Amino acid sequence: MLFDAIPAQLANKSSRFHVSSVLANRQASDILEELAELRESKTVLMAYHANDPNVGMSSSVDLEKFKLYLADTGLFVTLMFKDAAFTENTVYEKLLADKLPINLGMVYENVVAQELTADGYGLFYHTWPKGTSNHNYEIDFILPDGKKICPIEVKASRYKTHASLDAFADKFSSRIGRQYLVYTKDMRKDREVVCIPTYMARFL
Repeated sequence: MLFDAIPAQLANKSSRFHVSSVLANRQASDILEELAELRESKTVLMAYHANDPNVGMSSSVDLEKFKLYLADTGLFVTLMFKDAAFTENTVYEKLLADKLPINLGMVYENVVAQELTADGYGLFYHTWPKGTSNHNYEIDFILPDGKKICPIEVKASRYKTHASLDAFADKFSSRIGRQYLVYTKDMRKDREVVCIPTYMARFL
């Protein structure tokens, strides 16, 4: 059930995987063994919330606040549509043609998570409240960058805004090295932010 719920949890744009919405009356602290088994199966990727994003992020992670991705994005897409009433080929044709009638942000996040893991990076992210708003800012991934950190925001569309990156740079200005927006358009630079197409995530 935890495995099957991964696409739905990411689609909710929540700041964490909500265990209680999948397993009634259970919290992350109750299923640490099951989570360890999922991680050891090599079929899932775990991104942990860095409470204090800095060079030593492992020392500030919240083990009970995490996101789950799939280690294979093709499997992720298949899992998304496993109950759909059309064939696998149709799903992939629509995905490649950008004609699926859903928000594909979670797919692009999964692609970047897979690429970063393949390059040997641990997965960390950071969220914080938007002032008086009920929503959060979110940096999808944070990498070490020498003595600095490198925030990454992932977008599923061509638009160029990066409010979370800008707010993160203001909040942690002394810690920031390179900044990246991963999106679906060509490589460019927007002031301090390097905007790169999704397929170039492997070079980060």
